Amino acid sequence: MRHGRGRPRHIGTMSFEFASTSAHAGSSNVRARSPAPTRVSREPSMTSDCLPFTAVPHSSQLFRDYLYNFERVQQFYARDPRQRPWIAEVARALPYDDARRQKLADALERQNRGWDASEQTMAAIGRLRAGAAAAVTGQQVGLFGGPLFALLKALSAARLAEEARELGVDCVPVFWLATEDHDLAEVNHATLLAADGKLVRLAVEPQGPQTAGAPISDLRLGPEIEPVVAQAAALLGENESSDFLRQAYRPGETLGSAFARLFARLFAEWGVILLDASDPALHRLAQPVYRAAVIGAEEIDNALLARGKALRAAGYHEQVKVTPSSTLLFEKRNGARTVIHRSNGGFIAGEERLSQQQLLEQIAAAPERFSANVLLRPVVQDFLLPTIAYTGGPAEVAYFAQAAVVYEEVLGRLTPVLPRFSATLLDARAQRLLAKYGLKLPDLFHGPGALRELLALRSLPAELQGSFHDAERSLAATLDRLQQELEKLDPTLVEAARRARSKMDYQLGRLRRRAAKAELRRQQEISAHAEWLSNALYPNKNLQERELAGVGLLARHGRELLRGLYECAKSGCVEHQVIAI
Repeated sequence: MRHGRGRPRHIGTMSFEFASTSAHAGSSNVRARSPAPTRVSREPSMTSDCLPFTAVPHSSQLFRDYLYNFERVQQFYARDPRQRPWIAEVARALPYDDARRQKLADALERQNRGWDASEQTMAAIGRLRAGAAAAVTGQQVGLFGGPLFALLKALSAARLAEEARELGVDCVPVFWLATEDHDLAEVNHATLLAADGKLVRLAVEPQGPQTAGAPISDLRLGPEIEPVVAQAAALLGENESSDFLRQAYRPGETLGSAFARLFARLFAEWGVILLDASDPALHRLAQPVYRAAVIGAEEIDNALLARGKALRAAGYHEQVKVTPSSTLLFEKRNGARTVIHRSNGGFIAGEERLSQQQLLEQIAAAPERFSANVLLRPVVQDFLLPTIAYTGGPAEVAYFAQAAVVYEEVLGRLTPVLPRFSATLLDARAQRLLAKYGLKLPDLFHGPGALRELLALRSLPAELQGSFHDAERSLAATLDRLQQELEKLDPTLVEAARRARSKMDYQLGRLRRRAAKAELRRQQEISAHAEWLSNALYPNKNLQERELAGVGLLARHGRELLRGLYECAKSGCVEHQVIAI
C-alpha cells in the first residue's frame, strides 16, 4: 500500500494475495443449494452427518457465501476456506521479529507453567520459541469452560496445527483467552442439562471492582464460587470433570485463570498453548499496534466506513457499527474500560481531552492500561503471534470482513480466517427418540411448540394416519379430474377451482393438526420427549454448541469424547456436523 504523510506505517512487511490454489484439501461436496446432510465416515462408535449451514438457523448470508460462493466475498477475505494448500505459502511469507518471539515465549512459559500445563504444551512453547508458526483460536472465558463450542474451538486449532505440519510447516495450537472483555453477564454463567432433561443455569458474581465495565481479568473469585461448583458437581456426578472443576474454580482464581486451568487439563495431549491477553508483558509487546491505531486513527476509521459501505452494497451486514468518531482502543480509567473517541483533531477518554502526542505518551508510560476493541483485537493477536490462520465461528468470520482493512492499515497483510469445527452431539437417548419419531436435527429448528405438534402428529394411530393419507390422495385425484373437466367447460373457472382446492387442502391439514393436538393431550409422554429433545439438542432455540456447557457432555462421556471429536474435526467437513456418540 502507498503511505502518505501522517499515515500509519505497517508494522509488518508483507501482504498476502487474494489468489487461491485450485486443489481442495478435504473439501465437502455439499453445496449451498443442497440442504440434505452428507454422511461422513467415522470410527464405528462415532458417526457424523455433514449438515450445510444453509439448513442451520441464523446463518448469515455473508457466512454462507464465504463457505459456498467464495468468489462473491473474496474482496473481503485473504484466502478461500475450502482450499488449504496455501498454508505453507503463508507460513513462508510470514514476517515475524525474533526478539518479539523470544519475549512472547517467555510470557507464555510463565503463564502456562502457572496453570500446570502439560509437558506437551511446554514442548509446544519451546517449538514456538524456536520458530514454529501458530494456529490460533480464542474465546471469552465463560464459567466452567463456556459452551461446547469453546471446546470445539480448541480442537479446531489443534487440528489446524496438525494440518500445517502435514504440509511441512511446524505449527502449534494457541488458544487466546479474551480476559479483557468487560461484559460479565456474557461469561459468568453456564447451562447444564439435568438428568430429568431440564436446563439448569448456574451463575457466579466474582469479587472485585464494582465499577460497571471492569475487565474480567480484574474480577477475582471468592468463597461464592464454592457452592456453584458444588451445584455443578451434583448435576454432573462424581467423575473426572467434577474433579477438574473443583481444581480449577477456586477462591483466589479469576474467571480467566480458572478457565485456563481447566483447558490446560482437557487439552493436555494436544499441547494447546493458552494465552491470557491481559498480561502486562503482552501489552508492552503490543505497544506498536496501539501507537499505530492512534497515529492512523482517521485513516483506519475512513477505511472501516468504506468497508461497511462495500459490505452493504454487496448485500451483507456489518458485524460492528463504526462512526466517524470511532477509534479501536479502550483505556482503563477508574477501574472501567473506557472507549477512546476522536474529536476535533484530538481524542477524548472519559471526561479528558487529549492531543495525539499526549495519548501516545500515556501508551508508552502504561501500555497495560490500553486494550483493543473487537476489530483491533485480532490484529494485536497476530502481531504478537506468528499466525498462519485463525479458526473461528460465523460471527468471527463476519468480524474479519471488517477487520481486514485494519490489518492492511496496521500490519500491511491479512490473516486468513477458517471456519471452526461446529457440531451437535447426539447421545444414545437422543438417537433413540429421533429414530422413534422419524426426525432429523432440522426438525427441531422450528421451536419446542412445533416439535410437540410434530411428535404428536407422528404418534397418531396408524389407522388414523392411513385415513388421512387416503383422504388426501382421494381429494387430490378428485380435484384433478374436476379441474380438467372445468377447463373444458369454461377456462375462466380454473382459477376458482385452484382457490377452492387450496382451501380444502388447508382444512384437511387443519383437521390433521387438531387430531395431533388431541393426541398430545392424551399422551403426556410426547410432551416430555419434545421437551427433552429441545433442551438437549436445540436449547433455548439455539444450537446445542452455543448453549450447553461442554463440561456437561464430558462428564457423561469422559475425555474419550474429545478424542472422538478430534477425529471428526479431521473429516474435512466444514459444515455443521451432527455427531452420533
